Order: sequence, then structure tokens, then C-alpha cells
Amino acid sequence: MTLKVGKVDLWTVSIDDRAGGSADKLEPLSNAGANFEFVFARRTPEQPGRGMLFVTPVKGAKVVQAAQAAGFTKPENLHSVRIEGANKPGVTAKVARALANAGISFRALSATGIGSKFVSYVALDTAEDAAKAVSLLKRLS
Repeated sequence: MTLKVGKVDLWTVSIDDRAGGSADKLEPLSNAGANFEFVFARRTPEQPGRGMLFVTPVKGAKVVQAAQAAGFTKPENLHSVRIEGANKPGVTAKVARALANAGISFRALSATGIGSKFVSYVALDTAEDAAKAVSLLKRLS
């Protein structure tokens, strides 16, 4: 299993839990030229009426400026790893098991397969866990 693994910066912003809440935050970045590889939005049950939006990458001066103006930040307690490889049965389970066996607890995992490729994002609590995950997953290759 050949994997391309690396750390990425996830940018986050709080959104209104209503129709258009995500669009209101995404449009300014799109207008500035953003080309996202990953977008994820969810409600926050602990804050009724609110949600969270996660995006990556945020690159280029205009896009960074638009992101900051829209309220996006790079949280200090959220460290993410991007994993890309061949879309084979069980690959996400193997990644999850490898992390578990190494004692790495993740706060979120997403994966999607498109044709012959898959891309997965793992969110971790510390930079140390992210570095450990990158090193471990590169060795799985």
C-alpha cells in the first residue's frame, strides 16, 4: 500500500446553523481564488443554532486575507494529516488500526474514494501526535 502522507493546516470558522451559513463563509474565499481540497461543515449540538466549517488549503495572500476577514482561523489545538493512496478495500480500516496500535487517538477521521484513489484527513489534538501519525503512516507504504 503506497501512501502519500503529510501535515495540512485546517482553517475553521463558526457558522450560523441555517440555510446559507456555510455559503456566507465560503463565497468570500472563493471570490479571492480559493481552491479547496477539503470542506466539512457540521452542527455543534453543544451550541444550538451554531455550526463549524473546516477547509483546506488556504493559500495565497488574497485567500488568507479573505479567510481572516470571514473569521477563519488555524486553531492551535487542531493538527491534521492528509493521506492519499490507491482506493482498495479496507485501506481506511488499516490506517485506523495502525494509529490505534501506535496509541494515537484521533478527534476526527474522514475518507472518500473517487475512482482508483482515496483521500483521508485525520484530525489530532497535538503537533506531536500529527508528526507521529505522519511518520507511522509513511512506513505503512
